[in-house]
Amino acid sequence: MKRVLFLLLASMVAVSFAAPSKVKSKRGDVDLTKEQGGGSVVCTAGFNDEMTILKDGGEAVLVKASCGQGWVPKSAVEYVVAAAGDKSMQLEGVDVIGWLDNPSAVFVLENDISDFDGVTIDRDFKEYLQHTMDRESMEMRNNEN
Repeated sequence: MKRVLFLLLASMVAVSFAAPSKVKSKRGDVDLTKEQGGGSVVCTAGFNDEMTILKDGGEAVLVKASCGQGWVPKSAVEYVVAAAGDKSMQLEGVDVIGWLDNPSAVFVLENDISDFDGVTIDRDFKEYLQHTMDRESMEMRNNEN
């Protein structure tokens, strides 16, 4: 079991440090060339086109765009950060075993929200404020600055 958890953790760390696989143009349209150092233009990718990195070649990257595939200098592109998505994990069919440092009862609440009708949360603190104070007078009062 420890070995499985270690492998799961190691794979999650490796994925988190992986380089981004999408790039887009920094300034306007970019030409995709057949050879790494330049040469004949295969196609031109638009400014907003996201391209997938196929191979890293030092000064240039081999990318696949909607118009075709070719080499682009790294100075002409920037990495695209993936949007934040669902961070949940599905552990169907996997037994999750854990231990607590302080042995006590652990409960999982599965009840509906209707069970908590008596609880109200009021976050309006205006009635407790006696007066307003700006930062400068607050600092003078506390002998700061």
